[in-house]
Amino acid sequence: MATETITDENLDSILKETKVPVIIDFWAEWCGPCKQMAPHLEVVAANLTGKVKILKINVDENPMAASKFGVRGLPTLMLFKGGSVADSQVGAMSEARISEWIGQHI
Repeated sequence: MATETITDENLDSILKETKVPVIIDFWAEWCGPCKQMAPHLEVVAANLTGKVKILKINVDENPMAASKFGVRGLPTLMLFKGGSVADSQVGAMSEARISEWIGQHI
């Protein structure tokens, strides 16, 4: 698996310690578009190894992160640079669109 799963407990330390841009996928088990987008994220993560880190956080199991960053819809992708939100996208995206969006920031 090219993406990594994170939790409320390790989110802040990962954002502080990671030197490359970080994408966090806020998702839930019941979210159809989230499940549809998951394989696309895996491919993008594998293609961009070393350039970006793609993480996944289940909002039902980790509600603090979603609340902290004001997540209102799923799936939500947030791009972090230097530990701060640089951009976000809400809704399912294709592999090409995800790659294009990330490419604008790295």
